[in-house]
Amino acid sequence: MIVKHLDEVIGTQDDIDTETWNARRLLLRRDGMGFSLHDTIIKEGTETYIWYAHHLEAVYCISGEGEIEDLDHQQVYPIRPGTLYALNGHEKHLLRAAKEMRMVCVFNPPLVGNEVHDEHGVYPLLE
Repeated sequence: MIVKHLDEVIGTQDDIDTETWNARRLLLRRDGMGFSLHDTIIKEGTETYIWYAHHLEAVYCISGEGEIEDLDHQQVYPIRPGTLYALNGHEKHLLRAAKEMRMVCVFNPPLVGNEVHDEHGVYPLLE
């Protein structure tokens, strides 16, 4: 059994802070679950270009508000508490936070832990 508290992750190597987001990575590949689980903050007033070319992601908003723009299908969806979106087609997208958003994110394959988006918005597939 794995039991963790967010306080145990904040300020460690599994707490990745960037200009537009902060991901507290609760479960990673080393935990052997077959997916990774993240408590992520999308910073207010930011826009992030993302393309998960190698990963599938499901995201559940628990606070804040913003929107996701699906660039592949020219569609914009509002995000507020209770919204789920799943990037099951590796969609290129823009994530915008009107108010700071707190999101629960699941990745498959699981992240190793130190991934950040490259110049194409992609997380590398690390071994």
